[in-house]
Amino acid sequence: MAKQNQEPEQQINVELSEEMAEGVYSNLAMIAHSNSEFILDFIRLMPGVPKAKVKARIIITPEHAKRLLEALKDNINKFEDMHGPIHSSGEDGSGFNFPMSFGGPGGEA
Repeated sequence: MAKQNQEPEQQINVELSEEMAEGVYSNLAMIAHSNSEFILDFIRLMPGVPKAKVKARIIITPEHAKRLLEALKDNINKFEDMHGPIHSSGEDGSGFNFPMSFGGPGGEA
């Protein structure tokens, strides 16, 4: 039996400025959390350059972090269905591995 008093699905209009639409390149993410938030630092690490720069920091609630995880899983599955498996760094023979310690709070991606 279907619910009689279902609320209509709310649509959200999202505005994307030209500047934001260009995006920011990141090839490393570090994640930290507290009891009330997850902090995602998106970093650009260039081979041969000793200093990496955080290009964006996103702070989200634990609930949003879990929704992000599920959305990423779904999108990765769709991508791999179309293009084949994604190989982790070093698996492809490139030999380039990112350092996992930057001297700050612990995190991983």
